Amino acid sequence: MEFTGQNFPQSNHTTLVEFILLGFSDVPSLQRFLFRVFLIIYIIILVGNSLIIIITKVDPSLQIPMHFFLGNFSFLEICYVSVTVPRLLQDLCRQDRNISFLACATQMYFFLVLGATECFILTAMAYDRYVAVCNPLLYPLIMNSSLCTQLAAGCWTSGVPVHIGFTYFIFSLPFCGSNQLNHFFCDIPTILTLACGDTFMIEMLIYLIALLVVTIHFLIILGSYVKIVLTILKLPSATGRAKSFSTCSSHLMVVAIFFGSVIITYLRPKSSHSARTDKFLSLFYTIVTPMFNPLIYCLRIKDVMVALKKFLLKWIALQQKQ
Repeated sequence: MEFTGQNFPQSNHTTLVEFILLGFSDVPSLQRFLFRVFLIIYIIILVGNSLIIIITKVDPSLQIPMHFFLGNFSFLEICYVSVTVPRLLQDLCRQDRNISFLACATQMYFFLVLGATECFILTAMAYDRYVAVCNPLLYPLIMNSSLCTQLAAGCWTSGVPVHIGFTYFIFSLPFCGSNQLNHFFCDIPTILTLACGDTFMIEMLIYLIALLVVTIHFLIILGSYVKIVLTILKLPSATGRAKSFSTCSSHLMVVAIFFGSVIITYLRPKSSHSARTDKFLSLFYTIVTPMFNPLIYCLRIKDVMVALKKFLLKWIALQQKQ
């Protein structure tokens, strides 16, 4: 695949057919250790989120909108980490870290789409908590199965058309010189460092999309929780306040970790970008957050914890019978 620009002579560009993901090659002595660590984390993410999906489907006590969105969120996390982690594990075991333009563009596209979907689902979950706490009498009427299905469908599909064009725009830039990406996956800031010429327009587009997809949804969630907290503080029962805070705090913790690392990565000035910092921040929203999500929700939400214990006890009993 050849990338050329109208404002630059053809001779100034190298025809690139692939990138090289450097990943963590700068610490060769830690390759095996990192492989074990990331493999364990990946297994925890797969098992933890799979258990949440199963119990939200099979346990009748969890057939409510909050757990419907939690099941969607857990499935999303499995898809999200599977875009980057398997490739990372593969690269930690081999010297050949080449990735074709098509594979790189595909990885970036799914990473962006699933990242946007995570923003949307976290916002839908905040809306669900807002209705449950601030309008409890109307909650069953407002958060009916039809609305939940529509919200979930909207979350999964809204980012698809935008990021098709966005990914195409990025990979239509002219590339020249080195083809080495100092990252463990095809992320936007790293790709742009290899682009030739003026990238001002694409950078402005990144800020615009980040503003629409990340910042605005974060502010919506923040505004919802301001009203939620004010409502909770007015509850007469200390037990009711404690239960509401416990349910909402788990979601807030996930929101803070995910949105915080994403905002710092994509909205901070270009001059402050460094490969080491970008890789470190990327680990938070690609690996760390998905690992902690099932732990946070299981430990903080009593209903999920009880259902998980029941499911595991039944599974153990079934295994003993066999």
